[in-house]
Amino acid sequence: MPKQIWVSPRSNGWAVKSSGSPRASKIYSTKSEAIKAGRQQAINNHAELVSQKRNGQINLKNSYGNDPMPPKDKD
Repeated sequence: MPKQIWVSPRSNGWAVKSSGSPRASKIYSTKSEAIKAGRQQAINNHAELVSQKRNGQINLKNSYGNDPMPPKDKD
């Protein structure tokens, strides 16, 4: 299973958490701060960034590692 960094809503802000980790690495007061930190963590770990809305729906997925489905060349 590829590594994922999740940005999820919490009652006290937005959590950034690695898949497989029992706890969030940090809680941020705004979603934009959490996404910025999560993106940097995903880049550093060659992982996928997954962000959720307040209702739990996934609204963002970006891969910063080995993408199993790379785009086809147009050449």
